[in-house]
Amino acid sequence: MSALVVLTRAVLMAMLLVPFAQAASPSSPTLPRAEWKAIEKVIEQQRNALIAGDGAKAMAFATPALRGQFGTPENFLRMVRNGYAALLDARATRFLEGAVIEASVIQPLRLILPDNTVLVAIYQMEKQQDGHWKIAGCVLAPSTVQAT
Repeated sequence: MSALVVLTRAVLMAMLLVPFAQAASPSSPTLPRAEWKAIEKVIEQQRNALIAGDGAKAMAFATPALRGQFGTPENFLRMVRNGYAALLDARATRFLEGAVIEASVIQPLRLILPDNTVLVAIYQMEKQQDGHWKIAGCVLAPSTVQAT
């Protein structure tokens, strides 16, 4: 079982027990606001590239390991269209409070779909040696929030 799957399960369990914004205790490490803004920008830019159908640009926001899993921009776009269509179809999005959980940086993004279904895209982020944030993975999870 991959570390992302284990981490995602832990995050989902925390979300079921307490609101996500409270999932990290006050003693948990966190990031400066500027880092969270940089992370949000990476996710927004990748989502915009995905919506535009620009697989090469979208892949540029992923970690080298994630890019290696898919090989080509076409494979990456195919994977997103087949398994993550909600990222493309959402009529509204909102970043939720991120958390650092067991040294993993997690940034959730609420997605409201055209039929008012609400999902949360849970991104795992990694800071690269050059100081830039990259997306290491994403999992879609149901939300208990109702769309308005």
